Amino acid sequence: MHYETDYRLENFILDTRWENVPEEVKMRMKGCLLDLTGALIVGSRSGQFEAGLKLAERVFPAGDIPVVGSDKTFGVLGAAAAMGHSSNAYDIDDGHNMTRAHPGTSVIGGILAASCEKGLKRDKFLETLLVSYETTIRSGAAIMDYYQWAHSSGTFGAVGTAAGVGRIYGFTKEQLNNALSVAEFNAPIVPGIRSVEYPSMNKDGVPFGVMVGMLAVIETQCGFTGNKNLLESDEHKHYLDDLNKKWQVMDLYFKPYTCCRWAHPAIDAVVDVMRSNGLTCDDIEDVTIETFLKATMLSKIVPKDADEAQYNIAYPVAAAVVYGDFGLAQCNDKYLGDPKVLDMMGKLHFVMDPELDKKFPAQRICRAVIRTKDGRVFRSAEYEPRGEAKENIQWPWLEDKFRRITGPVFTKEGQDKVIEMILGGEDVDMTAFVKEINKPEYWKEL
Repeated sequence: MHYETDYRLENFILDTRWENVPEEVKMRMKGCLLDLTGALIVGSRSGQFEAGLKLAERVFPAGDIPVVGSDKTFGVLGAAAAMGHSSNAYDIDDGHNMTRAHPGTSVIGGILAASCEKGLKRDKFLETLLVSYETTIRSGAAIMDYYQWAHSSGTFGAVGTAAGVGRIYGFTKEQLNNALSVAEFNAPIVPGIRSVEYPSMNKDGVPFGVMVGMLAVIETQCGFTGNKNLLESDEHKHYLDDLNKKWQVMDLYFKPYTCCRWAHPAIDAVVDVMRSNGLTCDDIEDVTIETFLKATMLSKIVPKDADEAQYNIAYPVAAAVVYGDFGLAQCNDKYLGDPKVLDMMGKLHFVMDPELDKKFPAQRICRAVIRTKDGRVFRSAEYEPRGEAKENIQWPWLEDKFRRITGPVFTKEGQDKVIEMILGGEDVDMTAFVKEINKPEYWKEL
């Protein structure tokens, strides 16, 4: 494999300026910040975040950098690690179909921690977050090509984290190239499909990707050298050909439910059929979900914790049948074991439809067939997950999601303040942004 260092990516990372970014891309980045803030807020009420806080206290140097959802502060590595644990804790963050991964959650912990350390304001933060997204997505595509099997978000996020943090630290293009190369070479090789079948906090490997990306930057400062990354190779450099022309962030999808994307169309199919026909969970004899193979491989176990509830297809669909939604209140540890939901899980069947499977991964489609106790049969139309890039998701959709998802733990006053800080004319300091979110009066018990 032949590599050539031409610094196209590094120059893009270092030279991108907010004032030159198209308006639709600026608005998309504000929407991404709102969406990721929501993920950090709900994620801060997870067992995974509790583990991240303990790790930060035990392993990393102390400091004064705040983290969303806690009154504790850390040094930059600890803050990045802690928020790397919360950002993907409830699987509610954005995704990108080309890599089948979640670029935003993979970089937000490191970028936000470094921004607080260096005193960045909102627009510079958004500028940096943008180039981190673009790097993560393109690097992810190259890595998938090279290894020829499905990695996951933490793998790619190591590179995107190094890109953003290296920029914040004022790296030269040579230093940045080194940090990217170190991050990509040492990135966690996350076998995402294993986590789909056997869910745990391993999930998408996000915390480890964030930590590797941060360490790659610090290793570069310490004189550690890496050499070449896949985006410099003849086979994969074409992923950089559309830099500054094609903004991959405009191809993001956004998730309405706190579970694996592959379960989303099944949730919408059953909920819509029930609502349009006036059905309740007490009317249902059984439900058959016809879908693509990978979706049928999702866990169907009775969940013991929030991670088993999210990387599951039977539990989210059953909860949606009973409650009409699947959010923090349905997958939080406190609410597992609901007898109505567990009873409904026993009435669900999942089958692979060969025609729907042929359309995966470009499309993730399912149908629901509901049979009632009095013998009626209702068949849904074909459903894809909501929030796809082709829907051209705009701010109102994301604000509605933010309010719905964070509502169980965050007050309307807090929600209003977050939206004001993101959309308002004041270029707010990012440390002030986090500290404002953490005001006790905005938080409520789940």
